[in-house]
Amino acid sequence: MYLDHFGLKELPFSLTPNTEFFLNMASYHKAFNMLMVSIANREGFIKVVGEVGTGKTMLCRKVLNSLEENPGQYVTAYIANPVLSPKGLFLAFAEELGIEADADIGHHSLLKRITKVLMEYSEEGRQVILFIDEAHAMPLKTLEALRLLTNLETEQHKLFQVVLFAQPELDEMLREKSLRQLLQRITFSYRLESLDREGVDRYVSHRMATAGYNGPAVFSSKALDDLYDATKGIPRLINILCHKALMVAFGRGDRSVEREQMEKAIADTEGVELNRSGFGVATKVSMVMVGVAGILLVYMLNYYLR
Repeated sequence: MYLDHFGLKELPFSLTPNTEFFLNMASYHKAFNMLMVSIANREGFIKVVGEVGTGKTMLCRKVLNSLEENPGQYVTAYIANPVLSPKGLFLAFAEELGIEADADIGHHSLLKRITKVLMEYSEEGRQVILFIDEAHAMPLKTLEALRLLTNLETEQHKLFQVVLFAQPELDEMLREKSLRQLLQRITFSYRLESLDREGVDRYVSHRMATAGYNGPAVFSSKALDDLYDATKGIPRLINILCHKALMVAFGRGDRSVEREQMEKAIADTEGVELNRSGFGVATKVSMVMVGVAGILLVYMLNYYLR
């Protein structure tokens, strides 16, 4: 690969959400702080939404890692695939809490075991937080079952909190009349935004440096312009294109990524395109049309003035 060629110790643009590459940009910094403060204050449901590839899972992992540094205070549970029936959700939560339960266990017995363990953690002064990734994929009945599960509480506080990470489709789901009670329980919500042009520059530089690069900028300003244009600042797409552009540069023996290498990476990737190319085509078409109109106008004037 290109690691030795660019003096890297690991791949800088892997799609795996490695928290060592977490960049504390404004949007992510605010989201992280909101989550940590809300969790510390034992707020109810917390929701973080963002478009595909904006770094929701990375943020989730970052918060999880931070909480797991204090096991005496926090107990975390993480469900990555919530496409589950209500009972399936309860079983997944129980497994995360270390509760052994057969798939054929009765609903009442399962709920009783979960409640017992949650009460034990509460008596120990430990706070339980359930993180659900891709929450927009949850069936409506399962979302409602989750709300009912959060009714478990002492006189002072809920026995556990829920943090939902989802695409914007979750907001549409929560407008359903059947989920209005769940919507009312979401005390804090945040929307992750894509990176701006400056953010793309910082993001690329940060990942290269974290991967071990030490030298002049590899990606030229024009290459980054095209990168931002094609990705609209979405981190996952940035990772894909930068990885391919580095491969192109390595294949040609180049030490930098210029516009040409980035264009090849873009052309090789489905779902992305350069807007400036589109503008160029549109401009050419417009010029042709203006030219044709001018010729017709001259012809008509000559015809009627003869």
